[in-house]
Amino acid sequence: MHILWISEGMSCDGDTVSVTAASQPAIEDVVNGLIPGLPKVHLHNKVLSPALGGEDFLAPFRAAARGDLAPFLFVMEGSIPNEKINGDGYWTSFGNDPLTGEPMTVNTWIEMLAPRAWAVVAIGTCATYGGIHAMAGNPTGCMGLADYLGWDFRSAGGLPIVNVPGCPVQPDNFMETLTWVLYHAAGSAPPPPLDEMLRPQWLFGRTVHEGCDRGSYYEQGDFAKDYNSPKCQVQIGCWGPVVNCNVPKRGWIGGVGGCPNVGGICIACTMPGFPDKFMPFMDMPPGASVSSMLIKPYGAFVRRMRGITNHTANREPRWRHNRDALTSGFNPRWRP
Repeated sequence: MHILWISEGMSCDGDTVSVTAASQPAIEDVVNGLIPGLPKVHLHNKVLSPALGGEDFLAPFRAAARGDLAPFLFVMEGSIPNEKINGDGYWTSFGNDPLTGEPMTVNTWIEMLAPRAWAVVAIGTCATYGGIHAMAGNPTGCMGLADYLGWDFRSAGGLPIVNVPGCPVQPDNFMETLTWVLYHAAGSAPPPPLDEMLRPQWLFGRTVHEGCDRGSYYEQGDFAKDYNSPKCQVQIGCWGPVVNCNVPKRGWIGGVGGCPNVGGICIACTMPGFPDKFMPFMDMPPGASVSSMLIKPYGAFVRRMRGITNHTANREPRWRHNRDALTSGFNPRWRP
């Protein structure tokens, strides 16, 4: 199975860099055939590929576009610009047309490769939903891959586009999803379950808040006032209660890190409405003022009661002593 990975969408290549930190599984383990049951994988990525570059690197992409290379997975990184409004130039390209020598737009490659691909995977929020480049006021008309191909698109393998958002993508989220798709291609697994936004359900089915170590502070109405606090951050800009993301649970590299785990707020980078619906990033979300106000009376009461119980639980029972009398309530006489 060839993996044709184009990162020439409107992007910073951050998703490619992020995937180098994956360990569940590592990209090199997949490529080297160390994962039992996976098909042999040939990776073609401008950063991770051993190709010499230039036409040597482009050769498998051109072969796939002609129908001479199959099967393959198509991975798209970066926002898709609207080349219908590019004026006299182009927004982004990938190689040159061998006949004219003119740059070939990424859109052209998408149209040639996506219908032939066994599966199509969009990596990162730029490719999935447009991301930073698609925010209000942009001149490029950027969009996500499903916006470009259509949300009802189906690959040659009968799969919808598989969206793995994140800015950048959480490395193990992507590799776990890619592994599932490869197992499905090998006939060893069912199609990956996706939600209505084409995200893997098992990864994005819960909110940041539901997996956050700070969530208990929210329940107790105990909120951070600055970014040095270990308490709930909804009053200082965190959107975690309404964001589908598993980073607080999974961490970032080797289970360590992740925005709220290291003092950062959640800015909703995995969401289709990012960034426009969550700006300004450091301001308290509109709903946080209402929810935090409502939870405070209950939280204050519960926090006080738990404090009393905690104090009691931190004391040993009174019969644990070194005096001459046994006061544990033990009775040596048997009673029916």
